[in-house]
Amino acid sequence: MVSESPDSPVARAQTFLLTHARPLERRLAEVVLTDEARADAALAVLDILRGHRNADGGLGHALEPDARTPTSQPLAVDFALDVVVQVLDSPTGRLDEVRAACRSFADSLVHYLTSVTGEEGGVPIVLPSVAEHPRAAHWGDGRFAPGLNPTANLVTRLRRAGVSAGWLTAADAFCRDRIESLPALDGHSALNVLTYLAGAPDRAWARRHTEAVARQWERMPYFALYPSREYGVTPLEIAPRPDDPARALFPAAAVEAHLDALVAAQQPDGGWPLAWEPPGPAAELEWRGVLALRNAAVLAANGRT
Repeated sequence: MVSESPDSPVARAQTFLLTHARPLERRLAEVVLTDEARADAALAVLDILRGHRNADGGLGHALEPDARTPTSQPLAVDFALDVVVQVLDSPTGRLDEVRAACRSFADSLVHYLTSVTGEEGGVPIVLPSVAEHPRAAHWGDGRFAPGLNPTANLVTRLRRAGVSAGWLTAADAFCRDRIESLPALDGHSALNVLTYLAGAPDRAWARRHTEAVARQWERMPYFALYPSREYGVTPLEIAPRPDDPARALFPAAAVEAHLDALVAAQQPDGGWPLAWEPPGPAAELEWRGVLALRNAAVLAANGRT
């Protein structure tokens, strides 16, 4: 793991992970908060993800902590693929054994995604079955139309994992069509769109639409260009690393302000508070583990050690 002063924000977050987080985030921390290759930890992460699998090939069982349902949800698949990409983007992701395991796991999710895909190729973020169990209020009755959130993320992350399934063709066309007629976006949809555009092969097309997204910052709901008490996606979620090309979409002062706010918001136990109401104490603790790992990685990458 990253070697830090025991009083540094990153070290305190690591302690929080050891004392508060679920096994998934603890093992993932062994992969992403180190400069060493850790095949054992990466394979353990994939084993933990498999523990959330259902007979339909999807994932559930509160893998994404705001949906306590045991039933499979696209939301949980997207969460798992984000974990896979974190593994692949780490030093461990250079190992052939790990890349092959990540590709196999990601490929195994395509059958389920096919079963919940709409006629136009898109996927809804959750299904109505999410409402049969405790959930965060923002999931409501679970009736969501297929959208760029999560379809754009799913396409990009599956491709990053080396998947080349036929499902991607229709899903990719869905994303391109929706982006071509780009509506007013919220922060989460913008995050999905920018993730997709970063990997789009037509770079001129991608740059044009990236600029169109950036023009919406000032009026975008659920997005915080500068630190705010209101919930919102931040520039650090879109471009967590200094070398991320998406950093150019934000004023340097906004990025620095969010880094300052992240350090200031760390609590005495080493974790961070949530900006929304989770569906119970287990969900709160699980999310705090997710945030502790995410924030520790951001702070380490940006030299806030």
